[in-house]
Amino acid sequence: MAYPKSTLSFEKMLLKFMSEPDPMLSMLEWLCHRMMDVEVASKLGASKNEHSDKRKGYLSGTRVRRFDTRMGTMYLLVPKVRKGGYVPFFVTEKKRSEQALLQVVQEAFVNGISTRKIERLAQSLGIESISASQVSEINKELNEQIKEFRERKLNDTYPVIWIDALYEKIRIDNHINNMAVHVVCGINLDGKREILAVEPMYEESEESYTALFENLKVRGLQSTWLAVSDAYQGLVAAIRKSFIGCSWQRCKVHFMRNILAHIPGKEKEFFAAKLKQIWQQPDYDSAKRYAEMIIKEYEHRFFKAIETLENGLEDSLQYYQFPEIDSRKISSTNTLERLNKEIRRRSRVVGIFPSVDSYIRLVCCYMMEYSEDWETANCYIHKEIIQTILTKRKAA
Repeated sequence: MAYPKSTLSFEKMLLKFMSEPDPMLSMLEWLCHRMMDVEVASKLGASKNEHSDKRKGYLSGTRVRRFDTRMGTMYLLVPKVRKGGYVPFFVTEKKRSEQALLQVVQEAFVNGISTRKIERLAQSLGIESISASQVSEINKELNEQIKEFRERKLNDTYPVIWIDALYEKIRIDNHINNMAVHVVCGINLDGKREILAVEPMYEESEESYTALFENLKVRGLQSTWLAVSDAYQGLVAAIRKSFIGCSWQRCKVHFMRNILAHIPGKEKEFFAAKLKQIWQQPDYDSAKRYAEMIIKEYEHRFFKAIETLENGLEDSLQYYQFPEIDSRKISSTNTLERLNKEIRRRSRVVGIFPSVDSYIRLVCCYMMEYSEDWETANCYIHKEIIQTILTKRKAA
């Protein structure tokens, strides 16, 4: 009996799989790679090496990704897409952030840092025991991705950057320390948000922030128009020293908290409502006039609060230099606060991190996911607005 050629090819493949140590796992791995090829070809509008007028993007190598299944663990060669990123549809529920959280728990076990909370979390994830060599192998893939993410080349201009910090308890040399990981987010000339830096710091100082910004310059950043942050003196000094010609916007939310700290509890809500009106005025002159009215009305009643308002008012109004941009997006660090809130919600489960590396691994993995989401999302600030401001700055 003669068999069709396709049938013979299929039989050869089956014989090949049968010779593998785990035939079913090998078949599943082959199927996953074929599904990725089809999905990426559909996403790009053309197959690999295919010349087509309908092509919407290009491949840029592959990355190894661990994928745990009920049949066992396999390492997939996931195609890298130059723009837009790519995550296979069948691993969407197994995002790298969840994997990073899993590794934090595993590393805690290896280092003997086992609390009742960690034990409960581990049990819920199905972890009973794990060796140091297994943890090292699992983390290797993530560490390479994180290194690439943190050291990638940057554009030369980011019109707006935001700077903020995350604080966690981390075990260092058998001591629990409070450590800061500083996050810098920026808007590129296409109006899209990017995570520019995720850097650990043992202290907050002008020198440490200057080193952070110098690292951004080494990676390609040359200029920024507006830097948004809280009013920590070392940070402000580093911004002014590192980015000549850049305006500093004091986060209006942090500024309001600083002012309201000097207002009696019963008066806070009422006074806060008045303060908010300063930053809701249509232009700089109106905001200054409204602030002067508040200062004159309450300078004797709330002396310390009014003194704080006077000293920081000018720095909190710098976003008015860019009337084309929605003030809600550049007058505060809220864009990072929301990001930090999501990260804290997950890191709170861990409690005390077993090492600096585990902390960076978890934080960076979340940042990488958000960065990919931002890249494929709508513009945070319309590109036309950015280009209009750029043209004005060049003409000035």
